[in-house]
Amino acid sequence: MPRITIQDFIRKKKDGRKITMLTAYDYPFGQIVDEAGIDCILVGDSLGMVVQGLENTLPVTMDEMIYHTRLVTRAARNALVIGDMPFMSYQAGVEDAVRNAGRFLKEAGAAAVKLEGGAEVADRIRAMSRSDIPVMAHIGLTPQSIHRMGGYKVQGKTEDAARRLIEEAHIAEDAGAFSLLMEAIPMDLAGRITEELSIPTIGIGAGPYCDGQVLVLHDVVGIFERFIPKFAKRYVNLREAALKAVSEFREEVERGVFPSEDNSFK
Repeated sequence: MPRITIQDFIRKKKDGRKITMLTAYDYPFGQIVDEAGIDCILVGDSLGMVVQGLENTLPVTMDEMIYHTRLVTRAARNALVIGDMPFMSYQAGVEDAVRNAGRFLKEAGAAAVKLEGGAEVADRIRAMSRSDIPVMAHIGLTPQSIHRMGGYKVQGKTEDAARRLIEEAHIAEDAGAFSLLMEAIPMDLAGRITEELSIPTIGIGAGPYCDGQVLVLHDVVGIFERFIPKFAKRYVNLREAALKAVSEFREEVERGVFPSEDNSFK
């Protein structure tokens, strides 16, 4: 299977084929997601919550994102890998944004970056695109704006809010974004935006009418227990299986069952 490219994203939208996307943060899970045939791996700043145990994504640093992205790109043979730009890696200005985005490609081996926002970051999207750094924009619920938004709430529910999101989507496309991630917005609004844009849309809590879907891997495989978003679907409970295995190990050691001769050298 050849490596997925930005052009494959665009062709999938034109052909009406759905795009699959999951997060991953390390080599083993990057390998699993890649071998499963997922089109795109997002190394999300969500690692702050599901890997580091933080309350939100704001403390995650550029160096941490580069480290985790490097692990995933080392594992991925076919999937397109996107690095998520953490809080304050692009908000301060265009120069910082381009420099930090370039690190994902140069140091971590990613093929593209993602950043949150539309109109307020259009100049950064434009500058990155002109520097040959492909950009996925992110509108709707943007976790780095959690304090301004007052929590994790569905966006675009009023007529004015919906109109603003439509405008944000077009601004991001006009600025050069190759794709648009929409989080926690009404499905009909997401469908309208998808129809109006020529670039592919990826939904997370945005309903079935987007060109593709993304979820946090730890929600999909049942590792993250603090909360389960309404839009997530758990396909297996790995936490339960891991807890059972570790408990059995403890019991066998305490009873003198492990290690046996089969696990020992002679």
